[in-house]
Order: sequence, then structure tokens, then C-alpha cells
Amino acid sequence: MLKRFFDLLASALGLIILSPLFALIALLIKLASPGPVFYRAQRVGQGGREFTLYKFRSMVADADRQGPGITAAGDPRVIPIGRILRRTKLDELPQLWNVLRGDMSLVGPRPEDPRYVALYTPEQRRVLDVRPGITSLASIEYRNEEAVLRGPDWEQRYIHEVMPAKLAIDLRYVQRATLCGDIVIILRTLLALFR
Repeated sequence: MLKRFFDLLASALGLIILSPLFALIALLIKLASPGPVFYRAQRVGQGGREFTLYKFRSMVADADRQGPGITAAGDPRVIPIGRILRRTKLDELPQLWNVLRGDMSLVGPRPEDPRYVALYTPEQRRVLDVRPGITSLASIEYRNEEAVLRGPDWEQRYIHEVMPAKLAIDLRYVQRATLCGDIVIILRTLLALFR
């Protein structure tokens, strides 16, 4: 209950305070590439329910129809402003709306594409017991995931190495989640962004 109150308060304040930045990013995206400002993706949330996740569009329009659901290093679908948005994680800011709606939390396992959730083991599916988050310990650890996913077999590497490692971190979070721990993860995320 306290976690949800914190999520509501922080996401509402974030949306209000960051609205000028939202407007600037939207303008830059429109100038850089034809198509919508926001990217809408289907993700799996708490209880295995699918929801629409919002991000600033960092790739060409309809990029999800032109390639895999995971972005590897040097993906040609990424637009120039998108590289900056992705590196700074500013593309994730619209997920504050998802937090406000109750689809997500500020902190929790990152929501995954249904295609990859279908590959989870029963143990790994326990990450779906909680709301997914904008940030997590796994997302801090794998902050530069795109750089790790290089070479011709990068998707297999994601499925067999990166995804299980991230899920192991997320499972530990699910077992030990506290509001104080969430605040520490938020602070660690901000420190990682400003490095």
C-alpha cells in the first residue's frame, strides 16, 4: 500500500515537473523522423497480464515490424536522436504514465516482451508476482545491454545468457523488496545515469 502511494505521488510529480522536457523531446523526435512521438509496446505485467508500455520513439516508425523485439548494438533502426535518448534512458520517461495508471511501479523487474516471457521457466515466472518497474537492479547491472548483444547470434545470447542472469537478479528483488530498498535502487539508477 505504501509502495503504491509512493509510486502515485512520484509519478504524478514527475509528469508535472518533467513536462517541459517531454515537449522538447517530442519536438526533437518529430524533427528527426516521420512518425509518432511515442512508441507503444505490448509487455507482460503483474500476474502475466499484458499491457501497453509507453516510451519515446527512438527508432524508425514501425521498427518492431522490421526486426526483432530486442535492440542489438549498431541497430540501423535507431534514429540519431534515439541513440541519445537510449543512452541517457530518457526514452523511458513516458513510463511514468504507466506507473500512474497502475501497470507498473517505479522499481520492479523490467517488463518483457510476451515472446520472451513465453520462454520463462516456472521459477522465472515468479517475477510476474509483482508490478514491473521503470528501473531495477538488473537494469542497472545491464545498463549497456545493447553493447553486450553483438554478433550474429545476439538473440540466442540474450535468451540463454542475458535474460536468465537478469531474471536471477529480479527474483532476488521479488523475495526481498522493501520501500527503503526501492529508494536505494532509484538513487543508484540516477547515479548510473549521471556517470
